Amino acid sequence: MLAKRALSRNRGAMRRAAFLLVFFLALPAFALPALALATAPTALGIFDGWGAFRDPDTPRCYAIASPAATIGKPRVKPYASVGYWPKSRIRGQFYVRLSKERGAGRELRLTIGSRRFILTGNGVHGWASDPRMDAAIIAAIRSAPSMSVESTAASGGAIADTYRLRGAATAIDAAALGCARLR
Repeated sequence: MLAKRALSRNRGAMRRAAFLLVFFLALPAFALPALALATAPTALGIFDGWGAFRDPDTPRCYAIASPAATIGKPRVKPYASVGYWPKSRIRGQFYVRLSKERGAGRELRLTIGSRRFILTGNGVHGWASDPRMDAAIIAAIRSAPSMSVESTAASGGAIADTYRLRGAATAIDAAALGCARLR
């Protein structure tokens, strides 16, 4: 009787293993066509530490950079970007993803040269509160050597991500031109 139960248990385990093996071997056959449909963003140019890209699937264009320095070990990959979504008539929208999750109710400060902005957002996300602030941020980016985003992390530590702005103006212009005809 014991031998019969052990054999039955082994058959069940073998069936599960066979199913998983077939499933994972067949998965690439189904996933590859889906991946082929997604188009990779087109590089419009790399300008010092900033890159400009066009994503034809959305369509959108954006200038993007990683921070030159951050305090502590990042929990997510931080970046700052300026985006254009021509079909939605959104132009020059500033966005930042922080290196760590921000504490609830904590202020998110953006400093560019002598200009200071209080961003809105949640978690690791931050953006300008309105299009006027977007325009002011982009104007400040064009004339300053660096910018920093600061807040307090959910864990209580500091968040400080610093970006070099050399090449930012050119990347922003390339992104704007890259989407100028897409409407």
